[in-house]
Amino acid sequence: MRDRAVTAGGGTRFRRIERVMAAVNRDPLTAPHRTRNDAFIAVGLAALAVTLALFVDDGRPLGPPGWALLAGAHVPLVWRRSRPLLVLLGVAACATPYHALDYNHAVPIPATLLALYTVAATGTVRRTLLIAVVVLGPTLIVNSFTNPDGALELLRISGWIIAVLFFGVDARFYRQYVASIVERAERAERTREEEARRRVAEERLRIARDLHDLLAHSITLIGVQTSVAAHVLTADPDRLDRKAVAQALDDIAGTCRTARGELRTTLEVLRANEVSVSVGGEPVNGSGSGSGFADGRGPLPGLDGLAGLVQTARAAGAEVELSVHADGVPPSVGAAAYRIVQEALTNAVRHGGRDDLTVRVGLRTAERTLRVSVTDDGAGCGPGAVDGSSGFGLVGMRERARSVGGTLDAGPGPAGGFEVTAALPLPREEHR
Repeated sequence: MRDRAVTAGGGTRFRRIERVMAAVNRDPLTAPHRTRNDAFIAVGLAALAVTLALFVDDGRPLGPPGWALLAGAHVPLVWRRSRPLLVLLGVAACATPYHALDYNHAVPIPATLLALYTVAATGTVRRTLLIAVVVLGPTLIVNSFTNPDGALELLRISGWIIAVLFFGVDARFYRQYVASIVERAERAERTREEEARRRVAEERLRIARDLHDLLAHSITLIGVQTSVAAHVLTADPDRLDRKAVAQALDDIAGTCRTARGELRTTLEVLRANEVSVSVGGEPVNGSGSGSGFADGRGPLPGLDGLAGLVQTARAAGAEVELSVHADGVPPSVGAAAYRIVQEALTNAVRHGGRDDLTVRVGLRTAERTLRVSVTDDGAGCGPGAVDGSSGFGLVGMRERARSVGGTLDAGPGPAGGFEVTAALPLPREEHR
């Protein structure tokens, strides 16, 4: 209980110090309730002036004109932060004849110094220097008439005026410095939030591409394999080829298992990212490079997985020729190439329109670039598929290529069918 009370007391003191520092660092021209607060300050200084007039002997006692001039010197302080120059002129207009009449010289000094400080703390250095000259001149002239032999007094007055003006300029520079630090911190916070939002958006786009590639490929193959099984069942019911039906069903089951495994891995990455965003405020991944499985929850799909894609495409009835001459391909580029080939094979099987469809897949590295080519001799795709308006397949392939700094072209081949070509640059330091 005692420790809790000590902790609460420390927190209260810290909040008080924080409020005091906020008040000190606040710009005087924009401070809230400044007129009300200045009125309290003016009343306090007036009470101090009355005390000095009663108990300090520094000139002749105040008469009615002296009291009137003293009151007039404190009234403008109510608006010192709203109109600092006019307040200084008002204070000077009352203080100058007050000192010229040789009344108690110590009494109006606090009000005069506060007005000088406010001008220095709210104005430029050039204006402060000009004010110093304008104030020091008449002050020294008046003092020379009222006290001709007071050289030390002249030095003391000049020192106080210069010190107050210097303190005001220093306070102004300090507030500007603190404001610049706060502004940089806020800008850094905004930049960090914008970066977090950008990374989250990129991560969502990457997950959407992964899910599209996975589901479109798997569902297409399952549809083709189901059609094969249905054809075998209905072609000749009297001579049912049980081996062909079993093979088609096994292919469907294998495709489902592969899709389920990839989908689980993708969802685990997505769940991990969601937990990271809720705890730390920023996603783990989201680099936009296609390296979605780089957190250790599953291997990146790469060039070593192309044989599996070819095998599933062959199971769907297509004749696929694979040629790979690529070494030293980094995982991010390999993953992009894998997804491009996957989507290209899916489109070929879906839109080929031939029972004897032939697809040629080639990958080779040349001049620090991985070149990917997928061509088929099928019926090709319609115009809508070419520009991507009928789906997200070609859009996703182009995004995959751009994610690693590459380019992709897709369209009818020179000898018919459809052709997809991509150029994926290899980082210089990773190329072998």
